[in-house]
Amino acid sequence: QDLSVFPADYLDYVAAQLNNRPRKTLGWKKPAEVLDELLSNPPNPPAVATTA
Repeated sequence: QDLSVFPADYLDYVAAQLNNRPRKTLGWKKPAEVLDELLSNPPNPPAVATTA
């Protein structure tokens, strides 16, 4: 469906509802909580292989 038929404030409301809903796949955390955790404590970047 074309989302342009909905007002921006309604789409913002729907996005907020979805991002504040706990998810089973995230250990019952909210997506916003998981994102905050990742941004606060980024995982170690993988080592880059070099050619010798």
